[in-house]
Amino acid sequence: MKCVVISDTHGMYSDVEIPPGDVFIHAGDILGRGELSELVDFNNWLSTLPHKHKIVIAGNHDWCFERNEEESRSRLTNAIYLKDESVEVDGVKFYGSPWQPFFFNWAFNLERGMALKEKWDLIPDNIDILITHGPALGILDQVVDGSHVGCEELFKAIGRVKPKYHIFGHIHEGYGSKTLAGCTHINASTTTERYIPSNKPITFVIEK
Repeated sequence: MKCVVISDTHGMYSDVEIPPGDVFIHAGDILGRGELSELVDFNNWLSTLPHKHKIVIAGNHDWCFERNEEESRSRLTNAIYLKDESVEVDGVKFYGSPWQPFFFNWAFNLERGMALKEKWDLIPDNIDILITHGPALGILDQVVDGSHVGCEELFKAIGRVKPKYHIFGHIHEGYGSKTLAGCTHINASTTTERYIPSNKPITFVIEK
């Protein structure tokens, strides 16, 4: 199974050249303003992609999914939307969640510690591919000033779940991949820290 992953397009997804594959994944910050009206265009764009399966989670800019979840889900007809949920595709188990440590006054913010731990405790142990919007602490999470801003509770959860892949974005400066303790972490941020959509989609193959 070939997976194609992007994140943090901030409304500029149509500027990205998407390679072919079996599963397309968007790890959040899809939209520019986070409005419901933007979802129609995104959903139409998804219909042009050749991938048999498309999986999407929300990010901190995707306000409509937090404020109007039912209506947002109804407009996203060309992808599977995951919010603290799992789906199995051709024998591969995916789990998606949008939360991240408090980051200014954006959507899907939670305080560090127990509030985030409660969300990550929902992740089943048998997940192959974990999709979150933000990174785990210390893994492709370094911002311009040198600080590591990922979630420590997510790091612990990954140690418990042991997924083969962890897909995320949120920290644009962390674009790239890194394998640690048997899990390949992929920061798929499409836009740079200057919000230029120049980072290419990342692809990988997972055995069924």
